[in-house]
Amino acid sequence: MASTSEPACIYSALILHDDEVTITEDKLNALIKTAGVTIEPFWPSLFAKALANTDVNGLICNVGAGSSAPVAAPVAAEEKKEEKKQEESEESDDDMGFGL
Repeated sequence: MASTSEPACIYSALILHDDEVTITEDKLNALIKTAGVTIEPFWPSLFAKALANTDVNGLICNVGAGSSAPVAAPVAAEEKKEEKKQEESEESDDDMGFGL
């Protein structure tokens, strides 16, 4: 069965961040206890330490940011193919004496 410890800490950290409250182990524990969720005791400490000097807004805004690069590469490759086709067509016109 899947553990609820990680999601409980994640949601608690997001709630604290949304309320502009510093994310600490005690505050995470308080929210998790209030929600009635039982977790392994090391998770709140782990999350509090990991998020202590981290820009949570940056984490939230950059979710999935790595997926844009593979999409951009085929577009750039397609543009290069089109440019190459245009250059080839211009060269073939020059070969026949129709160059401008």
